[in-house]
Amino acid sequence: MRFAVAERDAALAGAAGEVLAKRVGAEQIRAGWPGGDPARVDAVWRVLAEVGVVAALVPESGDGPGTGTGPGPGLGPGLGLGLDENALPPLMEALGRSGLPVPAAETVAVGAPLLAAAGVPRLTEVLAGSALLTASLAEGAPVPFATRAALFVVRAGDRLRLYERAEVRIEPVGSVDGSRGLARVVAPADGGLPLAEGPDAVAASWRRGVLATAALLVGLAERMLELTVAHVKERHQFGVPVGSFQAVKHALADVELAVRFARPAVLAAGWAQAAGDPEAAVRTSMAKALASDAARLTARTALQCHGAIGYTTEYELHLYAKRAWALAADWGGPAEHRELIARALGLAPAG
Repeated sequence: MRFAVAERDAALAGAAGEVLAKRVGAEQIRAGWPGGDPARVDAVWRVLAEVGVVAALVPESGDGPGTGTGPGPGLGPGLGLGLDENALPPLMEALGRSGLPVPAAETVAVGAPLLAAAGVPRLTEVLAGSALLTASLAEGAPVPFATRAALFVVRAGDRLRLYERAEVRIEPVGSVDGSRGLARVVAPADGGLPLAEGPDAVAASWRRGVLATAALLVGLAERMLELTVAHVKERHQFGVPVGSFQAVKHALADVELAVRFARPAVLAAGWAQAAGDPEAAVRTSMAKALASDAARLTARTALQCHGAIGYTTEYELHLYAKRAWALAADWGGPAEHRELIARALGLAPAG
């Protein structure tokens, strides 16, 4: 069996990667932090929307993600690319690698498909990148990018509802990654628009969010490893590059191995979701656990290999490390997903 990213999925990820490579650097990431200019981030998000990133899982016609046959000729009102969950790993990996502070998982994997299935008119604005959409399927948890979002997908029991900013109360909270704009969103139970109802619908949206976040973590780990390898090649001690030391080589080899194990797990989770595999939930939890572990290991090793410069806020490594720490805990941390896997395997908790 040949297991590879499909041509159309790779094409979308490649197009997004080109935009991100030209338009996103440390300056654009810092613009999303408090005191920065978020308009610079929004401008890049609109360009990505024009490429079709936001509409990846929105069908060309019909209701629900993945019902189309391929990319359409362009983005009209409510018209998407019709891709399925297989498109998420390569696309989100490219977005994670860039570090752009946008609700990529919340919009592309969760919000946009839900709005399309429910026939919400404001989907057109979301697909154009002019209305920022975020989501949280963990009841009571802080919502990422809530301080800037115009639309919110919020869970209440087995129901998902869409709220306008004017309908909710925003209570900002602190985060290790200041660019995520975390806030608690207090929404009225009788307000908003119904998007989906039932445990199966909620679980499907949750799995897509977990999958997308796992792929973002793989991209972040790749970028941190890239920065570190470049640094240890240039940094000299005792007249030789730091990277020539055996301890540094072994540490970075462990990171590379962790990332290589996580990436196929994320791809397999995307396939399982798109194919309706009975083990999709387990595969998705495995992907998130491995990607979270890989990103955390990469951040720790990168900081150690950089030495004191790695801890300075002026150096760009901390922008990626803090994002990795935040995403590793979001959409279920490694311990939570390992517990889900254990339950699926019928393993009783210790004691």
